[in-house]
Amino acid sequence: MEIFVLAFFALGYLVLAGADIGVGMTLPYLGRTAAERREVIAAIAPFFLGNEVWLVTAAGVLAGLFPELEGELLSGNYTLVVALVLSWVVRDMGLWLRGRVERAGWQALCDGATVAGSWGLALTWGLLLSHVLLGLTGPVTVLPALVVAALFGTHGLAFAALRLRGGLRERAGVLSGGAGEARTYALTAAALLAVGVLAGLRLPLHPGTSGPVLVPVVLALVPFLVAAQGWVWWTFRHRVTGPSYL
Repeated sequence: MEIFVLAFFALGYLVLAGADIGVGMTLPYLGRTAAERREVIAAIAPFFLGNEVWLVTAAGVLAGLFPELEGELLSGNYTLVVALVLSWVVRDMGLWLRGRVERAGWQALCDGATVAGSWGLALTWGLLLSHVLLGLTGPVTVLPALVVAALFGTHGLAFAALRLRGGLRERAGVLSGGAGEARTYALTAAALLAVGVLAGLRLPLHPGTSGPVLVPVVLALVPFLVAAQGWVWWTFRHRVTGPSYL
């Protein structure tokens, strides 16, 4: 049961947050003007904070139920973990601060932070997953990391095609040809799930002794998290029609 709980939150994060990371990566391609980039950001605005909850929960589950593995992953990948956190902060800073000052230079700076942070997140996850999945170290890990990053970007385009309209939708739907957007999103989500599952199968998942106490607590919270996620998706199920609060 401990493994199921960890997989649930880790894979949920990859699929849900993979979309907003991918949209951030492709922001310069999707939004050619400042107004277009703000509308693209509006596509992920209602979702990205909720998606991050899945990562925080997965980290908590890892520390509480798999303390030995948590120590090995952190100590063995300290540099990557620091890079991931820094990328996370830079990406969120760009998203939160962009709409606070109506100056072109400021908005360009924040857009750059969003793009750089999103690429940093994608590449860092790519390096981590490559290390776990393939056991690679050193410069050679860059190649599989780029493949994983490309998967994040493709997933983001598929999500953007579901959320945007007009010319922005056409650019986002370049891979699906303007049709089958839901199918494209399902395929990229399945690919991210496959990468996550394969990486998980390579990990030494030996639960600690706190499972009998923590697992029932976490399982009791799962319905609330799923319900909140479903509510957000239902509330913002329509296509973006203009800029958001970001």
